[in-house]
Amino acid sequence: MIETAPITEKAVIVGLINSQQDERQVKEYLDELEFLADTAGAVVLKKFTQKMDVPNKATFVGPGKLEEIGNYIKVVEADTVIFDDELSPTQLRNIERQLECKILDRTNLILDIFAKRAQTAHAKTQVELAQYQYLLPRLTRMWTHLERQRGGIGMRGPGETQIETDRRIILEKIARLKEQLIKIDKQKATQRKNRGKLVRVALVGYTNVGKSTIMNMMAKSEVFAENKLFATLDTTVRKVVIENIPFLLADTVGFIRKLPHGLVESFKSTLDEVREADILLHIVDISHSGFEEQIETVNNTLKEIDAGDKPLIYIFNKIDAFSHEEKDEDDLTPRTKANFTLDEWKNSWMAKNNTPALFISAIEKENIDSFKQNLYEAVKKIHVQRFPFNDYLYEITEE
Repeated sequence: MIETAPITEKAVIVGLINSQQDERQVKEYLDELEFLADTAGAVVLKKFTQKMDVPNKATFVGPGKLEEIGNYIKVVEADTVIFDDELSPTQLRNIERQLECKILDRTNLILDIFAKRAQTAHAKTQVELAQYQYLLPRLTRMWTHLERQRGGIGMRGPGETQIETDRRIILEKIARLKEQLIKIDKQKATQRKNRGKLVRVALVGYTNVGKSTIMNMMAKSEVFAENKLFATLDTTVRKVVIENIPFLLADTVGFIRKLPHGLVESFKSTLDEVREADILLHIVDISHSGFEEQIETVNNTLKEIDAGDKPLIYIFNKIDAFSHEEKDEDDLTPRTKANFTLDEWKNSWMAKNNTPALFISAIEKENIDSFKQNLYEAVKKIHVQRFPFNDYLYEITEE
């Protein structure tokens, strides 16, 4: 049997500029949407934006812009148009009727990536539940075009099973998936209980900030890490020892802007590792131009899953992305992040506004000793409260 390489889909992406998101923000959002599309296996040919106070109820963008998009995709023979915000069933139906190609929104694209990334039964069940909940109000539109759209980005999972013949079957499937998740969650809770009283530390942060790289460095494990969004979907827990104190370190799914609420609900059980952690390490990609908004996104998501009051240490990662070149004394241009020294990072507003804060490069192993020492002190503080009569002499065994 001859294997052929998957065909790369050609896509265009669309976003709106309004009072909630200005031109700079929309550019960042569309850059991220392009990264999402690339992660899903598509190449973005063009980005369309339009200034509108509110989305058009029928077609999201105005009629003129939709016609412009339609003309462009016919010329370049694009397969897919991806919108940066969630589309209503009516908008999906109307846009698809006019453009006559596959239409996805940000939610559908994220779900598709999750479907591709899910490895364990737990993750697959959560993704499938989120997909069905997304599909339910769009059932008419999905079935109208399922035959000519089958396969490719946005059509993995439920779109291929063809078991959702009507609303009743979908609802029954959702109910069964929820029951299945309850059983898996009970098993997971038992596993966590069996780990005893060891201090738990969880890595949290925006997607693609380097959590898995830090996990691999700390636990000497081989957690999948690559320059793609949502490289980690299943929570991984490893026992780590710094000096003579053992603790559990968990790597968790990355957060993202405009994360669908249904997806957060479906993955709340995966995020139990975050809720039950004693310490959170909030990993930040300091080289990203929008890292402040990413911090806000993560903190808001932590509040949403009832983990906003956990002890938290900010880890500003990827300082290697800057040159660190020393400025000449005669150079009067303002200092920028490109030539910050480590001491200047430590005295920056980022450190002062996000205390405690550390600045590292997980790839280049820069300032890792300080990172480990600070983590050791934080873990030890909790550890001695739980084991007050122990001299920290443990027989350390790998789980």
